[in-house]
Amino acid sequence: MLIDCKNVQKKYLSKTAVEDISIEIEKGKIYALLGPNGSGKTTWMKMVAGLSKPTSGYILFKGEPIGVKSKSKVAYMPTEPFYYNYMTVQDVGKYYQDFFADFDIQRYNSLIERMELNQKDKARNLSSGLAAKLKIAATLARKAELYMLDEPLNGIDIIAREKIITTILEGASEDASIIISSHLVDELEKVIDFAIFIKNGKVALQGEAERLREEKNASIVELYKSIYA
Repeated sequence: MLIDCKNVQKKYLSKTAVEDISIEIEKGKIYALLGPNGSGKTTWMKMVAGLSKPTSGYILFKGEPIGVKSKSKVAYMPTEPFYYNYMTVQDVGKYYQDFFADFDIQRYNSLIERMELNQKDKARNLSSGLAAKLKIAATLARKAELYMLDEPLNGIDIIAREKIITTILEGASEDASIIISSHLVDELEKVIDFAIFIKNGKVALQGEAERLREEKNASIVELYKSIYA
């Protein structure tokens, strides 16, 4: 098991962002972490990435507590920008290369070309869609065991989304696990192995995608609508 998360709670003063979440992430599978904005998806991902600690419960990476070792194996793409305003697309690659030992600059350059980005463009001048592509390229250029992408389809037009999903699946390291957080379910339905629905900081429903379809006699999109409508 790659990630073992048991009874995790995260509180910020009087606000509970995540409450009693238990999730297991296996090696080599694709997971959709589904739910509207504010449901607790980002809070959970940040705890797995080691950027935040649970108030109670525990999260283990390959049987060990989240820490320096796990951070070197987990590639996390946040929703917010992670680069400085002065940086060009090329600078972002160099920055990541200095920061992460597992960063592959050749893979980054290949992904940048595939995303149709210009190495000389300033990151701050990119449209929301191109900025999203830049973040995806930088994250996937790491040789990680777990990739977590928080809302990677935000700002990307409907025509380009399928290509982005394909790029994510093909760009990740072989045998790695992928967790994609999103409220845009249509594009993920056909590629995921496992669906996790988060509502008000709790797991509303989770299971293998095919089994959920059979048991509930509904698509993942239909389940999403029934849970959050």
